[in-house]
Amino acid sequence: MTHPDDTGQPALPGPSVSAPRLGQFEFTAMLAMLFATIAFSIDAMLPAFPAIATELTPDAPNRAQLILSAFILGMGVGTLFAGPLSDAFGRKPVIGGGLLLYVAGSALARIAPSLELLLLARALQGLGAAGPRIAGVALSRDLYEGRDMARVMSFVMMVFMVVPALAPMIGTFVIAFAGWRAIFLAFIAFGLFALTWVWVRQAETLAPPARRPLSATLILSGLREVLANRDVRLYTAVMTLGFGQMMGLLSSIQQIFDVTYERAAQFPYWFALIAAFSATASFVNGKLVMRVGMRRLAAWAYLIQMVLSLGMAALFALNLLEGDAAFAAFFFWANSVFFIAGFTFGNLNALAMQKMGHIAGMATSVISAISTVLAVVIAGPVGLAFDGTPLPAMVAAALCSAVAYALMRRAS
Repeated sequence: MTHPDDTGQPALPGPSVSAPRLGQFEFTAMLAMLFATIAFSIDAMLPAFPAIATELTPDAPNRAQLILSAFILGMGVGTLFAGPLSDAFGRKPVIGGGLLLYVAGSALARIAPSLELLLLARALQGLGAAGPRIAGVALSRDLYEGRDMARVMSFVMMVFMVVPALAPMIGTFVIAFAGWRAIFLAFIAFGLFALTWVWVRQAETLAPPARRPLSATLILSGLREVLANRDVRLYTAVMTLGFGQMMGLLSSIQQIFDVTYERAAQFPYWFALIAAFSATASFVNGKLVMRVGMRRLAAWAYLIQMVLSLGMAALFALNLLEGDAAFAAFFFWANSVFFIAGFTFGNLNALAMQKMGHIAGMATSVISAISTVLAVVIAGPVGLAFDGTPLPAMVAAALCSAVAYALMRRAS
């Protein structure tokens, strides 16, 4: 049965082949694995910041944060191509090609002798990760629609959020025994495992008659169609703000634990608690979205985040908290940022894609490219503004959430 979207209109189905469908459990787990490539590539690097700063940029340690921005930027650029390619050649070839490019970037990063080359390799990794990210969402849209897609994506995000709980621990373990460069060997193994799973188990979902030839005319036509849709523009802007505030915190979180609170050794364990708690948000969202609706949940989430971030920013700006109390407040707030993401990203993706099933790859590319690249524009300065306190990240989250809430109100 097809659910209507939140506007009461029937959802448009995506083109798919009549191939045997994976069970929802395995499909969700496989899709989560593809998305986890991104989380693993980001969070496993966090414990390596001090070592990278010492070896490659000792005079400007904050520049080590750029290894996150480079990956995200490469992924954002890659999304511009991954969608049209998946619409032209199918979902599986783009997923497979992207994972192979990701593996190549990981191999280059392992031997990079300078920060500049490391950043280039990380951008190449991100470029490759765009393939499974974009084609994976289009794959989901081929098979599911409306609130059913939102439900699948919510559980994908729940599984996806387990990876950040483990990634810093894995990174710490690898660094302790083999140095920070060995982390990239783990990335290679992860990418090859994901590639094997998709290639062996998942059938192609885009039938040849439904494919769109790769031509500049059709790409521009699809681009105009996507950007002409008011809902796509609005929800893309909201995703940009949500992703930007989360990446702003992620860029400086290791330094906050290390420099501000002198808890560098315990950072992987604290971060694991944050990730584990955040995973429950997607689970709760998956239960509530069928009854409450995607837009209302996302709007409430950003309102709560705005109030929390404003309150915390005021406490820290006025120096009303010290010692363990300050750390407890920061830890609570950091949990809220990642928890709120579980209530927003899956819903917003489904809302933006609601009427784009016939050009799912192109739509996913445009939405993800804009939200990812602009999120780097937000997150980069926030991370580099680290001043020994969590205040820059809190102010950024308050502003981003306020604007996101205002935009969601316009969509109501």
